[in-house]
Amino acid sequence: MFTKKNKARDKIKNKQKIDGASLNSEYAVDVENLVVHYETSAAIVKAVNSISIKLKKGKVLGIVGETGAGKTTAMLSLMRLVQSPPGVVKNGKIIVNGIDMLSLSPDELGIVRGKEISMIFQDPMTSLNPVMTVGDQIAESIIQHESLNKIEAFKKALGILETVGIPPERGREYPHQFSGGMRQRVGIAIALACQPAVLIADEPTTALDVTIQAQVLKLMRELKEQFDTSMILITHDLGIVAEMCDEVAVMYAGKIVEQGTVEDIFNNYKHPYTEGLFKSLPNINRRVQRLVPIKGQMPDPTRLPKGCAFWPRCPYVMENCRDTEIEEKPVSDTHVILCCAYSNPDFVLNER
Repeated sequence: MFTKKNKARDKIKNKQKIDGASLNSEYAVDVENLVVHYETSAAIVKAVNSISIKLKKGKVLGIVGETGAGKTTAMLSLMRLVQSPPGVVKNGKIIVNGIDMLSLSPDELGIVRGKEISMIFQDPMTSLNPVMTVGDQIAESIIQHESLNKIEAFKKALGILETVGIPPERGREYPHQFSGGMRQRVGIAIALACQPAVLIADEPTTALDVTIQAQVLKLMRELKEQFDTSMILITHDLGIVAEMCDEVAVMYAGKIVEQGTVEDIFNNYKHPYTEGLFKSLPNINRRVQRLVPIKGQMPDPTRLPKGCAFWPRCPYVMENCRDTEIEEKPVSDTHVILCCAYSNPDFVLNER
């Protein structure tokens, strides 16, 4: 077994050496034109529709958008965890820490996941194995990536539990003996056990109360600084994005419609959908009797509208929005937008 693992590791290292430009890149994640479909006999679900992401090493990218925007599918694609069938990566390039993820065999993926890239899954109630102790679950990841026996790995797992604020003696307990916040800490411990270069956190605070949310975010921030980890944070909460992230990507119907630094998106957003997200939030400086929701629903991903997918809900819709292929427009060196209305010199968002 170890010989097989070592061969896979050597093959990955050789791939990194051959692709030296990627290995020495300033980017921890480099995704280009990623397209992911779920293909069934009934329909084709167009979940991710040609997105590109470049995440610099040591930075945090926040991905925001409504449920069904394709956020989780895009990130599962980075891990090569989209179930096939029915999931299919139709197009694109995925480079993680210098490794071409789409070229890896199942054995090689087993080496890369957890070491180069890892993921904190959305629901701490269901992401842990109920019949294994939490210490054994952390140790399992360590054994996969390090030359340690079970006793040594379990001892290291207890130390990692202590790092995330759980007494080491609780490593012999089972997930049902932990609260939701403690389970999420265990999930973080598993994800960080082998100090991955890239960490994906999928709605890591959704199932937690506000106090525990703050503790988990503080822990993630501290561990990121400690291990110098690049991070992608999927969330609906713009407050968390403001607190945690360096850059933001706004997704709608499988596309990134606006991307930039936190300052770009929060202080100078340009896309009508981004405007809708912000206007649907309470503003302490502008007290109004009613919030302004985004009208309508996310389009059916099996029948996306022609042109801009947002036009049926857009207050600024123009005739060419309905049938024109939308091209990315730069706002600045750090800020891009996917909107044909922005090409119109008379286009101005409503007063904020």
